Amino acid sequence: MEIITTPHGRRLAVRRESGQGPHVVFLGGFRSDMTGTKAAWLSDWAKERGRAFLRFDYSGHGESEGEFEAHAITEWREDAEAILDLAPGPVVLVGSSMGGWLSLLIAREAPERVAGLVTIAAAPDFTEDSMWANAPDFLRERLMQDGHIETPSDYGAPYRITRRLIEDGRENFVLRAPLHLPMPTRMLQGTADREVSTETALRLLDHATGPDIRLTLVKDADHRFSSPRCLKLIARAIEEVS
Repeated sequence: MEIITTPHGRRLAVRRESGQGPHVVFLGGFRSDMTGTKAAWLSDWAKERGRAFLRFDYSGHGESEGEFEAHAITEWREDAEAILDLAPGPVVLVGSSMGGWLSLLIAREAPERVAGLVTIAAAPDFTEDSMWANAPDFLRERLMQDGHIETPSDYGAPYRITRRLIEDGRENFVLRAPLHLPMPTRMLQGTADREVSTETALRLLDHATGPDIRLTLVKDADHRFSSPRCLKLIARAIEEVS
């Protein structure tokens, strides 16, 4: 592991495998880290095939510095952009859940930096369409007044959702503005995902424009998308867009 300092002064933990390009860069999900099943499996996969690979922790996540609640989509997008500076030439972005949203932002704003795109249970605009839309009125009021609320999580301790996370999310929407993806793009989605619906995946597919975009629905796969079958599908998608 190494620590880099971004142009914004944030210190991020990074792990990389040397190899042939284009680099594969993994963008993890909300409150996940680079030791998760998909990131670790892809690191081994890349090493076996001699592929260059990068994984990292966003600010306030894993082994990177910072308080989680002090950051939002903008900072995490900036973190991902800083990681791309470590890879020569265009990269293959692999974005899981929130990482899918971030990878779509990068692909839209800097398509020249992206050779290919793979999203896994992508969660574009989730701060609005999930967190805000699903919160009852009394929680919305508390969020606006107190600046944060606690929400249950299927993955352990409750999440602290901040007012800034919601408001910053609105500055980074991808489903409410044109989204052109000129690079080969593969979207993967499980039908048993309780965090991101199949309808969200279909909405993203319908909204995005580009010459080579495909969505694969995997029956009974959940949000983790980490079964042996799902991991092999991710690897195949990377090979298709590389």
